[in-house]
Amino acid sequence: MSDAMTMIGRSVRLSRRNLDALLTALMLPVMLMLVFVYFFGGAIETGTDYVTYVVPGVLLLCAGYGSATTAVSVSQDMSGGVIDRFRSMDVGGTAILTGHVVSSVIRNAVSTVLVLGVAFLIGFRPDASPAAWPAAGGVLLMFILAISWLSAAFGLIARTPEAAGGFTFLMMFLPYPSSAFVPIETMPDWLHGFADHQPVTPVIESLRALLLDRPVGDSATLALAWCGGLALIGVALSGALFRRRTG
Repeated sequence: MSDAMTMIGRSVRLSRRNLDALLTALMLPVMLMLVFVYFFGGAIETGTDYVTYVVPGVLLLCAGYGSATTAVSVSQDMSGGVIDRFRSMDVGGTAILTGHVVSSVIRNAVSTVLVLGVAFLIGFRPDASPAAWPAAGGVLLMFILAISWLSAAFGLIARTPEAAGGFTFLMMFLPYPSSAFVPIETMPDWLHGFADHQPVTPVIESLRALLLDRPVGDSATLALAWCGGLALIGVALSGALFRRRTG
């Protein structure tokens, strides 16, 4: 536990010092939200104010992008030689990877608050009940944890930080073929199967239902199942890959 806390503190300090990446993680989702609301929102019919419709998707885009940067951080550690130093001090892989993942959760918590604050300023008015807010936060936290662990595994697969950055691109793209920005019914028929059943759609639908006080249906169950499954895969894969690369 002591090693893990030390690694968490180290990863948080590294995130704070990497000002360019931190600002990008904070500002990019905000800029995308403003572009969608003010440039495209008037032309997209969602049955409600577009800012009300799009904020859950932007929150997920923000969380996915911020979590995916964990891959670059892990890859930098693996290629920079610092892992050998940690191992000489008997610091295990679990503590190192946990430091990166928990740091990702903290970064994403800050960026989520920022995105929500800007959303309120441009007209987002959720109807969430007092019980729905922590439920929405729990779903978002599960998604961040799952993507952060998968991202850590990808950072161990990639041989360079530049290659690890490809996971960031994937997480930036994945919300587009989903219900994040437009209703799935408006997409081509051949895309419905993927958009309906990919991991981010039930997470977005759960957040939207909880924040707007609508029936959640089976979206929350599907969202938690996806997040739990992806997190287990990420933990197991990153542990195995770390042992293989450092053994």
